[in-house]
Amino acid sequence: MRTSISTSFTDIDAAAWDALNPGGTPFLRHAFLAALETSGCVGAGTGWQPAPIMLHDERGLAAAAPAYVKTHSLGEFVFDQAWAHAYAQHGLTYYPKLVLGVPFTPATGGRLLVRPDLDAAATRGALIAAIRDFAASRHFSSIHGLFVAEEDRAALARDGWLARQDVQFHWHNRGYRDFDHYLESFTAEKRKKAKRERRRVAEEGIGFETLLGAGLGREAIDEVYDLHRDTFLRHGHEPYLTRAFFHAMPAALGDSFMIKRARLRDRTLAAAVFFWSPAALYGRYWGACEDHHSLHFETCYHQGVDFCIERGIGRFEPGTQGEHKVSRGFVPSTTWSMHWIVDPRFRAAIGDYLRREAAHVDEYARDVDLHVPYRDARRAARSK
Repeated sequence: MRTSISTSFTDIDAAAWDALNPGGTPFLRHAFLAALETSGCVGAGTGWQPAPIMLHDERGLAAAAPAYVKTHSLGEFVFDQAWAHAYAQHGLTYYPKLVLGVPFTPATGGRLLVRPDLDAAATRGALIAAIRDFAASRHFSSIHGLFVAEEDRAALARDGWLARQDVQFHWHNRGYRDFDHYLESFTAEKRKKAKRERRRVAEEGIGFETLLGAGLGREAIDEVYDLHRDTFLRHGHEPYLTRAFFHAMPAALGDSFMIKRARLRDRTLAAAVFFWSPAALYGRYWGACEDHHSLHFETCYHQGVDFCIERGIGRFEPGTQGEHKVSRGFVPSTTWSMHWIVDPRFRAAIGDYLRREAAHVDEYARDVDLHVPYRDARRAARSK
């Protein structure tokens, strides 16, 4: 196979790229990755330089890794700033580094994409070798696979990469008929609390609209973007994603881009941004112009669960952190990143740290399991 490294996803044939990810997450679609570039979210001056690494055979694109050269650690959601600080203390340079993943997107997905007709294991191995060769040629300190899917994690582990685990909170569809059927699985106390939250929002006269990408106009997108940006600014940050990126999404992803909009009479109070596939719903951003009791929980979580039940979607990933999600039916779920550290001394030190960190992550997940709202799960957790 022949290896190539591009400096832009826009230079890659979209159909050939998407053929490596049939039925995968919307974040790995060529249109999504290209829109990050054309809208200025990544590229020159952002610290995210696209560097997709590809293998080609006689039929064309055979395998690829969504890769970026990074000059900082922002927007990754896997925190390695302490490692960079340790490098600096010892007079070594941590940046630039190579990242395999999707910018600003803490959602698990393929990082070693292989055309379906090929031997997956052998081709992943060849792609890993190409990734490491590229990193060595550029003298990167390290390579980081973020939120890697299970098959990729296993392949990288066989190659000797260090594994790091974390916890998110995900919702799983057990074939619920509707929201009330779902709440039947809760303890009485938690069921009463969830119903009260939803009732408070409804009693204020707030209703919800589901806006799918193909039907979204510029005015609606501007409204959602302004709410989203204002939320970031109130927390002291500019959003990672630009207005131009939001405007690109309906054409790029169609109905896989979805908005839940909270309305009171003729006014929009809040909106949440989602991406989805038949397998999973991904909650990404939210914003509100007024404070209303339980509005955040309804817009970002309960409305998403409703959408999953209506569409038969099996999993809802609402993003990172947030123990408040647990009482609303989201359970601890392990996520993985994989790390290749070039310097053998730091590799040993980081490996030791990750082993100790993993024990704490496991303990934390077990503790959280004691507080999930499901009757059967709580009984099972306490019996262990």
